[in-house]
Amino acid sequence: MSGLIFRNNNPFRYNNRCLFLQDITLHVVKPAFQLSFLSPKYWPTWIAVGILYSISWLPWRIQLAMGRMLGRLLGKVVKSRARVAKRNIELCFPEMPKEQQHTLFIQSLESAGIALFESGMGWWWPNWRIRRLTRVEGYEHIEAIIKKGKGVMGLAIHNMNLEVNCRAIGLIHPSVVFYRRHNNPLMEYFQYHGRARSNKLMIHKKGVSEMIKSLNHQELCLYLPDQDYGPRRSEFVPFFAVKQTATTTGTLLFMQNANCESVFLLPLRTRDGYVIKVLPGLDNLPSGDDKQDVTRINQQIESMILEAPEQYLWMHKRFKTRPKEDSNSLY
Repeated sequence: MSGLIFRNNNPFRYNNRCLFLQDITLHVVKPAFQLSFLSPKYWPTWIAVGILYSISWLPWRIQLAMGRMLGRLLGKVVKSRARVAKRNIELCFPEMPKEQQHTLFIQSLESAGIALFESGMGWWWPNWRIRRLTRVEGYEHIEAIIKKGKGVMGLAIHNMNLEVNCRAIGLIHPSVVFYRRHNNPLMEYFQYHGRARSNKLMIHKKGVSEMIKSLNHQELCLYLPDQDYGPRRSEFVPFFAVKQTATTTGTLLFMQNANCESVFLLPLRTRDGYVIKVLPGLDNLPSGDDKQDVTRINQQIESMILEAPEQYLWMHKRFKTRPKEDSNSLY
């Protein structure tokens, strides 16, 4: 596939949103470096990024060990997020023995610490280093869809090693990624360019039409349907033991309006590196029954999480949005 072709020398400043992907025009924002980033306001960010960049050059196993220790420390410092993780595990696995719940909680904290260093790996490692530690399984499912002349809706889950595996899939098949911008503009600059390093571009969560255009032009588009995006365009269906979980119908919106089929993407950290598994999509999706469709998606996500539950992002308030008849917070 062809690369990106720009209309002028600086197409991505915030007042210029035209970008060409193959023969289509997409209106996206690619953050440009700003002189304001050098102001004292951003010095703490520069220090944090500098430390992360320096650590990224250390051997992989040393970073894993450091990450585990950092994760346990974060559990004591960032107590609000730790409480969310512990509560989510309790809600999802109420029949799990308390001791086992606690073990999973501690392992998830360690994985969160490792994930911080995996961001540095994903953003700055050279391609040869990424290739040495990553592999993609099941790519034939993507190839089969593209051979039909269709786009590929890649449904991924929020495993905390996603930054590394985003680079991994991009080296096999440069992709279009649907994402949420960082609130810190300097961190957004690093995040965008790091994630797009081996991929084509990032589309902000409001760029629905741009995502549909990309799918219609046979792109592999990555979307994460496993978080709480609020009551709008959501159905309340089971997720593990929580019977009423706000689940986005955004997946169905894209698939209803684009010529595409889906696959599931499972990013994993293994003993010797990383693997992103490409799994077959669901048949007859969308079927016309939104509640049934997102129920099936959640069931598939559950089975993927259970392959390595300690690697999942339990710190997200997955059950924050409640049905109107149930206004009591689960947190």
